[in-house]
Amino acid sequence: MNTFGIVKIDQSKLREEVYAALRDAFTRGEFAPGAVLNLRGLAEQLGTSMTPVREAVRRLVAEGALIDTPSRTLQVPPFDHERMLDLKRARVGMETMVLEIAMDNMDDATIDVLETIIQTSPDMAKTGPDLQANHNFHFTLYRKSNSAVMLPLIEALWLQYGAYLHLIIRHENALRVDEHEFHKELIRALRDDDRDAALDALKNDIESSFNYLAAEYLGNPAPISDRIPE
Repeated sequence: MNTFGIVKIDQSKLREEVYAALRDAFTRGEFAPGAVLNLRGLAEQLGTSMTPVREAVRRLVAEGALIDTPSRTLQVPPFDHERMLDLKRARVGMETMVLEIAMDNMDDATIDVLETIIQTSPDMAKTGPDLQANHNFHFTLYRKSNSAVMLPLIEALWLQYGAYLHLIIRHENALRVDEHEFHKELIRALRDDDRDAALDALKNDIESSFNYLAAEYLGNPAPISDRIPE
């Protein structure tokens, strides 16, 4: 059986921990577009019974990370070029809007934290893209907006984006660039209080990852499947 990077959970907080572990795995790109999942396999990897996994899966279906097909098969939404473009538009629109608000509350201490996140990120050539650092960077920035409405919406977009992230981080071109190039530009813009440059850096950061796939799969939106054996 194929295994994925899903952390085993604390039995005392079963339902929420199962959901959080699976949500984290989706956000980090553990599952490819079209991947077929089964409750038993997920429960075994998490070290739990199937009941809390079933509940977590229902929530993930509602959030768009999974599809409950007519045949009752659980599937990550297959690769779809139009869906990918929709996610890109939604992320650019929502995240730049939140950045605008966050910049009103920005301070040197937060900028220092952002800089530390990328400075302590491992060498991508040795370990691959640092997805945790990327997530920490963005959400440290967005939390300065104090938006109780938009932050959960952005988290939901990242959850759906995770399947495309699975492909992006394995794309040969993704390993040839500085993964924090636009993060560094954003930090410089924040220190200079250059709002336009900060917004441009964020937009370029979001779009660059999608561009790896757009060129390769444009006109060939066939599903890309990883089947997890029973």
